[in-house]
Amino acid sequence: MDFKLPDIGEGIHEGEIVKWIVKQGEKVAADQPMVEVMTDKATVEIPSPIAGTIDTVFAKEGETIEVGKVLVVIREEGKAEAAPAPAQKTAPKAATPASREVTPIETAESKAIPFDVLATPATRKLARDLDVDISTVKGSGLHGRVTKEDVQMAASGQEAAAPRPSHTAVSSTSVVPHTFQTVPAPQRGALQTIPLRGVRKKIAEAMQHSKRTAAHFTYVEEVDMSAVVALRASVLEEAKRREVKLSYLPFIIKALIPCLQEFPYLNSSLDDEKEQIVLKGDYNIGIATDTPNGLIVPVIKNADQKNIWQLASEISVLAEKARTGKVALDDLKGGTFTITNAGSIGGVFATPVINHPEVAILGVNAIRKRPVVKGDQIAIADMMFLSLSVDHRVVDGADAARFMNRMVFFLSEPTRLVFA
Repeated sequence: MDFKLPDIGEGIHEGEIVKWIVKQGEKVAADQPMVEVMTDKATVEIPSPIAGTIDTVFAKEGETIEVGKVLVVIREEGKAEAAPAPAQKTAPKAATPASREVTPIETAESKAIPFDVLATPATRKLARDLDVDISTVKGSGLHGRVTKEDVQMAASGQEAAAPRPSHTAVSSTSVVPHTFQTVPAPQRGALQTIPLRGVRKKIAEAMQHSKRTAAHFTYVEEVDMSAVVALRASVLEEAKRREVKLSYLPFIIKALIPCLQEFPYLNSSLDDEKEQIVLKGDYNIGIATDTPNGLIVPVIKNADQKNIWQLASEISVLAEKARTGKVALDDLKGGTFTITNAGSIGGVFATPVINHPEVAILGVNAIRKRPVVKGDQIAIADMMFLSLSVDHRVVDGADAARFMNRMVFFLSEPTRLVFA
């Protein structure tokens, strides 16, 4: 069978081949990982839809291939496979995500399963074993994901439970780590070249697109974090009892939500093609995370509906998954506003680059004790600079300033959040 690169996420139209896990001539089992593909979202493992032998590979490591193009030819057990027609290589450019149909994956039973059915390879295999059409199963997992329990209930004629937002996201393709090799510095007078590929290439493309598209404007304000510092210190024992790592980010997110509600243009995106500003009713906060792979932005969905402990727990889980390469594709999608936090490393303030297609990003910097004037007295306070970059095409400077004033209002006295 000709296996085409499937549609593996919203807005993804191509992928870079990072690593072939199997080689030409090798046998593969159904659902066995075949290849690591890097998209602009993450690196994912693509599993084999059938059991058979790898007959022909059509993309080399480091090569970019469009969704819908033949990736590999798999010869099923006991069947002879002909290579695809030469015209395949010169096929027209894939359609845009808005009009492209989902590429189906053919199973050993010759059934077509749309790849956009959210389910793990193990769940898909269970569906085949139980002769259940997984595309008809109502998923009870996060974002309608089909779980093993859903398949088992469908096999027994029962209806799956209603989707629950607390379910853990598990991608139908697993996100895998892809780190750069640590290399020594070149010897004096020598030059060393490293291919720009993988996560670093995607970061470069995203940053260049953002700077080329958005009209960046950065506004910096300082805030007295003494009250937040004291509040966090007062609940560290409770955090220990709950086994939750409590940083300052949950407090910043809690202060951020009422500000975004008051200034909805900062929680929006700009559709250049339709010339429309799209205001978002959800508050999905991306947390820019430093990983061995580069900068990855997992997203806390529905942050406005979560308390401090839930936010702290989710931040820790997502950060760990990002650092270990286990973050799911769902965890990287749907962001409406991003926070980038270099404060734990240091720095006074920065001018962060907007995470396109969002229109604003908040830089959180180091908290440092400094002498400040309070009333007519000089006192020592825990001070922090906030750096807000906005797309000036959507957000005026005055609104950015007002937004930051509200952030200062809530963070300087966090008890005000009770009445927000």
